[in-house]
Amino acid sequence: MERSSTLLVHFDKGSPALPNEIKLSLEGSDVLAKVDAMKKAVMLLLNGETLPQLFITIVRYVLPSEDHTIQKLLLLYLEIIDKTDSSGRILPEMILICQNLRNNLQHPNEYIRGVTLRFLCRLSEVEIIEPLIPSILSNIEHRHPFIRRNAILAVMSIYKLPQGEQLLADAPEVIERILAGEQDPSARRNAFLMLFNCAQDRAISYLLSHVDQVPDWPEQLQMVVLDLIRKVCRSNRAEKGRYIKIIISLLNAQSIAVIYECAGTLVSLSSAPTAIRAAANTYCQLLSQSDNNVKLIVLERLNELKSSHREIMVEMIMDVLRALSSPNLDIRHKTLDIALELITPRNVDEVVSTLKKEVMKTQSGELEKNGEYRQMLVQAIHTCAMKFPEVASTVVHLLMDFLGDSNVASAVDVVLFVREIIETNPKLRVSIITRLLDTFYQIRAARVCSCALWIIGEYCLSLSEVENGISTIKQCLGELPFYTAVVEGDSADASKRPQQVNSSITVSSRRPAILADGTYATQSAASETALAAPSLAPGSLTALGNLRSLILSGDFFLGAVISCTLTKLVLRLEEVQTSKTELNKACTGALLIMVSMLQLGQSSYLPHPIDNDSYERIALCIRLLCNTGDEVRKIWLQSCRQSFAKMLADKQFNETKEIKAKAHISHAQPDDLIDFYHLKSRKGMSQLELEDEVQDDLKRATGEFTMAGNDANKLNRILQLTGFSDPVYAEAYVTVHHYDIVLDVTVINRTKDTLQNLCLELATMGDLKLVERPQNYTLAPESSKEIRANIKVSSTETGVIFGNIVYETSNVLERTVVVLNDIHIDIMDYISPAICADVAFRNMWAEFEWENKVAVNTVLQNEKDFLNHIIKSTNMRCLTAPSALDGECGFLAANLYAKSVFGEDALVNISIEKQVDGKLSGYIRIRSKTQGIALSLGDKITLKQKGGS
Repeated sequence: MERSSTLLVHFDKGSPALPNEIKLSLEGSDVLAKVDAMKKAVMLLLNGETLPQLFITIVRYVLPSEDHTIQKLLLLYLEIIDKTDSSGRILPEMILICQNLRNNLQHPNEYIRGVTLRFLCRLSEVEIIEPLIPSILSNIEHRHPFIRRNAILAVMSIYKLPQGEQLLADAPEVIERILAGEQDPSARRNAFLMLFNCAQDRAISYLLSHVDQVPDWPEQLQMVVLDLIRKVCRSNRAEKGRYIKIIISLLNAQSIAVIYECAGTLVSLSSAPTAIRAAANTYCQLLSQSDNNVKLIVLERLNELKSSHREIMVEMIMDVLRALSSPNLDIRHKTLDIALELITPRNVDEVVSTLKKEVMKTQSGELEKNGEYRQMLVQAIHTCAMKFPEVASTVVHLLMDFLGDSNVASAVDVVLFVREIIETNPKLRVSIITRLLDTFYQIRAARVCSCALWIIGEYCLSLSEVENGISTIKQCLGELPFYTAVVEGDSADASKRPQQVNSSITVSSRRPAILADGTYATQSAASETALAAPSLAPGSLTALGNLRSLILSGDFFLGAVISCTLTKLVLRLEEVQTSKTELNKACTGALLIMVSMLQLGQSSYLPHPIDNDSYERIALCIRLLCNTGDEVRKIWLQSCRQSFAKMLADKQFNETKEIKAKAHISHAQPDDLIDFYHLKSRKGMSQLELEDEVQDDLKRATGEFTMAGNDANKLNRILQLTGFSDPVYAEAYVTVHHYDIVLDVTVINRTKDTLQNLCLELATMGDLKLVERPQNYTLAPESSKEIRANIKVSSTETGVIFGNIVYETSNVLERTVVVLNDIHIDIMDYISPAICADVAFRNMWAEFEWENKVAVNTVLQNEKDFLNHIIKSTNMRCLTAPSALDGECGFLAANLYAKSVFGEDALVNISIEKQVDGKLSGYIRIRSKTQGIALSLGDKITLKQKGGS
């Protein structure tokens, strides 16, 4: 049987000391050798050795020692050893110890007295303690505070023993008297703690009689006062009014720990707006602390307040935003998350102004993570502008300066923001297009260029805008053609001709090409110089062309986007341009650019030729410009924009739907009492107490006090561990709470015999760890016992708990073992649906190294039914918009996302196709940062995808 231990010491598993060696060292006169021997003895005892032969040696040679270290180690030794026999009676040799302890309690040295009193706090044998009571009480009034504070703790420990009230009948009175005259902070704290634990009424009366002095009490004592208030108010909610005044007075304490605890206590006890406002103010003040951990904890508390008291937190939004001054990205991210949910029409201007200032600060390259911070700010401003379109005009032009940001993710967020604003705010269209065309040459990222080109193609409507759009694209592409074939015979003449004045050079391949007529030629392509001359004007023909450099690097998808944009611009030019000559000139210019791209893509100059999709797209644009029709013009000039507007409307609808779904709905029970606030007596009640009463009534009316878990859900979590025919029946109720799993095991003795030393032995597999081993029990015939086991979880992985029930009976010598069914801890308990931006999803998909590929094998024959079944089975959120899943085409591709309680991301991509025979085929790919979540989720999907389970 395992015993509880009050001592934990690191033990280095080397060669263990032998008892004989320890005995010889203890019998010697060398003090250092004795100290070393005592340490070894304590280590062996902690690791399960009994060492009975050492006791008399220690009594003879160690007990008389005056060395303080040896005396301290002696007390540790006495703390560990067995002081009772198998029947629970005190061992006779322990009488030898009593006299030594009494001498120590009267020792002239304060340290010896103090450590002995501390040792008595961990002693539970009444026979040893009883003779020492007078000596302990005499130390309560000792002149030295170290002895007094330990004497008070010893009195408290003895009083809490089963026979403690008989041993120290008047202890509360004595401690109360000591507390009244005590000056030492630690001794006062210990005395008040003793009254709190052993005589709560006395502690309350002492507190209420010294209410005015509480703010001046020492920090340790104030913390105990808060514990007392929490305990009293939970047991008697009607009394909390007068205690809340004490808490509010402590909000001005000097100690940060006390202030933090006060705020937490206020929130837990009261819902009165005054109390919540005071707590929120306190948390906001704590955000000025330099410790990042403190800031993160405080932000977590503010986040909880935001969920339950949003209307009060809205007033604090600017105080919360002060945390953005921290350079830590986690703090900034959490601050922005909280602030974005507190935005209202009243405060949005102030918030956006603050965010603009922060964006401008990121332009200074002092911090290495400025790019990531700027990306967060852009996303935050984007959210503000979507909620309140009137603020978009104040920020959109500032953000457009960052389209050429070196941080690609930040630049992508800016251009997506611009795209959404230009659609939702028609008044800003002209100014945005003008600014975009002016700054287009600064853009360096292909994804940003693609999106910017789409905006130019869709929203350039007037003649000047269309012409500027075509001109800007031509400037950024530079001189044509991209690729030239020089015949060998003409190379000498070509060398004599003066070079064109541009920033390109000719790069020749070493291998000659054979032309259609059989002659040889060398291939060359115009490539950009590394640096443009500093005298060149930005955006001029001779400046470095961003589109040209990207296309020469082989990005033909961008080439297809340029072709589509030019096609849209030329089609729109037909509507606004009256001059046929200018129209034909623009059309032929666009065709020349497209043909040049195809020529470059099919040359051997680039390491990779043009892909088929881009080739077909560019060829389609060429055919379209050569032969346009009204139906085609309508598709290109109207349908794209209508689709985008519909996508934005769907997004807005889904966000509104989610907000409504999150709305907290609670129901009161039909037979609940209703208090009428106006009929209550208000005598002697402060405004705060009145507010608190009103809020409690509202909570009671809406059922917040009576919200309980679903009983049917509980029944689903009961697992049968043994069979009905086993002599011991056991079942477990499993509760999973983030990092903890609690097993409440009910064990029933179904025999007519008494089961002795019954023990529930558990073991785990996976990232699970038993916190403690349940102890032995004795079970009467046909009786039951509730046993609780705590298990810690360290990662999102399917774990297994297995074990036995072992017991003895009086008529059977051998121990009986009943093997338990395995308990499988489901990964679904740890992951929950979450939202993730498409860009972030793609980045994580590319970054995560663990992938699990599961083949689709199901009886379901409808693609959407299968997708819904997987979403329900895996507890994940579908990121693919519902509009993208509409229609019947025989194919379906969707992305799912979830987040674990440990902060791990789970990404799933489903790609399925309907076969000719009606069956579904395809793959489900799971990616994560860690192996455990990918494997566990794959196993879950394999098990559930059949559709029947």
